[in-house]
Amino acid sequence: MTSSHLAPVSGNPALRASDADRDRVASVLAEALATGRLTSVEHADRLEATYGAVTVGELAPIIHDLPETTTSTGGRSAPNQEVSAVFSKVVRSGRWIAGRHTKLSSTFGALIVDLSDAVLPGREITLEVTSLFGKLIIRVPENAYVIDEVSALFAKRGISGGVGAENGPVIRVTGKATFGKIIVSRARTDWNLPNRP
Repeated sequence: MTSSHLAPVSGNPALRASDADRDRVASVLAEALATGRLTSVEHADRLEATYGAVTVGELAPIIHDLPETTTSTGGRSAPNQEVSAVFSKVVRSGRWIAGRHTKLSSTFGALIVDLSDAVLPGREITLEVTSLFGKLIIRVPENAYVIDEVSALFAKRGISGGVGAENGPVIRVTGKATFGKIIVSRARTDWNLPNRP
């Protein structure tokens, strides 16, 4: 069964899929998750298959049982999110849906974000980080490729970037630390994360 979501000009299912094709499928999946048609586990599995697909024919079965997105901008596949800690400690971990563009800020506080079990809405996401007299610690998936674009002024920063797996997510980290601390790492450290079930 072919899907009306993917209609390449040639109509050839052997046509290699583009990033735009994969993003359209991700939009449909995000809308289905938001409306309760998919569970978070189903969404994560299908999203992984989407960004591992090579041809348009491999993409079509992923969304064959889902309706088209209802918005012209491609649904809710790439929402912006913001998580902040101000004079407090905030921990975000476990199974959660990260935004395509997520702002993370710590002001006189500690923000700990674990992306290792998060559902990422696409092959590349951007984390815009700000640490002002605060601590910001981010754990990325083992297979992630991290692009470091963070600046620091009287601050400590440690970002383990570099090579991830071939089909792993790309995590671009932008922003700045001022009299603060930003750590991005693949290694689990003692962050006092709550125990997982």
